[in-house]
Amino acid sequence: MPLPDLDSSVGHSFGLEFDSVIIRQITEVSGLKMEQDVIELKQNTADGKYAIKKLPGRPKAGEVTVSRGLTEDNSFERWIKESRFGRMGEARRNGAIIVYDYEGLPIKRYKLINAWPKSLEIGALKAGDTSVLTEKLVITYESMDVD
Repeated sequence: MPLPDLDSSVGHSFGLEFDSVIIRQITEVSGLKMEQDVIELKQNTADGKYAIKKLPGRPKAGEVTVSRGLTEDNSFERWIKESRFGRMGEARRNGAIIVYDYEGLPIKRYKLINAWPKSLEIGALKAGDTSVLTEKLVITYESMDVD
């Protein structure tokens, strides 16, 4: 159910979906963006004045960082092992970052095309620390579509 025209979504309820598996325990998503090159066309106008026109260029690939609390789920580790050992046919996947409304219904999907994990970082291990141990997965993708 889409939000009414004048309402905005709150960015606290989201998840990650790859291979029809939804991971809702994500605590943070950062770096999600669509970008393209800008081409500058420099020319003289009909009356002889110098002008610069900016045109859209090729779309750029992107990277997104996904964080979650460390659990016994090893899906992130299995996925990055596929890319580390060159099995890119299995490592490249299509997936999505899904934003949910206050009732838990999906309102927006950011589809990541040909995505694969670039790095996996485990939070600092510190004696006496009481903070939650996290893992951050950096996912690179070739393009993004929004539904």
